[in-house]
Amino acid sequence: MASNPPGKCCGTVHARHEGDALGKMETLNGVETYVARPSDKVHNGIGILFLTDVLGHKLHNAQLLADQFAANGYLTIMPNIIHNDPVPTENAPKDFDIMKWFVGEAPHGKVSHTPDTVFPVVNAAVEWLRGEGGIKKLGAVGYCYGAKYVTVAMGEGKVDVGYVAHPSFVDEAELAAIKGPYSIAAAETDHIFPVEKRHKSEEILRETKQPYQITLYSGVEHGFAVKGDLSKPAVKFGKEQAFLQAVHWFDQWLL
Repeated sequence: MASNPPGKCCGTVHARHEGDALGKMETLNGVETYVARPSDKVHNGIGILFLTDVLGHKLHNAQLLADQFAANGYLTIMPNIIHNDPVPTENAPKDFDIMKWFVGEAPHGKVSHTPDTVFPVVNAAVEWLRGEGGIKKLGAVGYCYGAKYVTVAMGEGKVDVGYVAHPSFVDEAELAAIKGPYSIAAAETDHIFPVEKRHKSEEILRETKQPYQITLYSGVEHGFAVKGDLSKPAVKFGKEQAFLQAVHWFDQWLL
């Protein structure tokens, strides 16, 4: 594995970020999807597929991030890859087991969250973007759980440019197969993407001969780019810079 499977920390929300979500829920190719459309600044024919962590497309913080990508000119869609069955953040059973959630074992999960249920959603989103959405060049962002599917989509040539933050569940072979520029935002403290996995990922990326970037943020933990407590200066800085890292990456390789 280039990154370990998710753990309990993946379902922790340290803070609800301030601001109103501006996008809308739409049904695209049969999938409920949060859609953030650019207004003043528009990169025509260029879009972003946003693949979430285990908390899904209804998480307020994730919606704000999608809105921010749209504010930077990118049509951004965030499909329901978790099938309306997020990992519980409140009133979670003490014995909640995220690995049982993945396979839909009650009471930990309602449906399976394995690749056979996620890939059809990702593929439907890509098909909409490339078709009705009018997207010619496509970037993808993946946070934690979503990182695996960004990586696989790049290996299959469905996505042109990728960015992931605190990734999980990415296999080494999947990372080695990417066919475009790939950027990683990593947390200093992260047992899912620890030092040895980060260094191994660097070795693999170097061998791909693709443009790559790995940025390490100090003073932050797994999940900081979406769910961090912004009252902490290091977390606020890391979250904001990780977003700018993504935007600058797309500006460089998509425009």
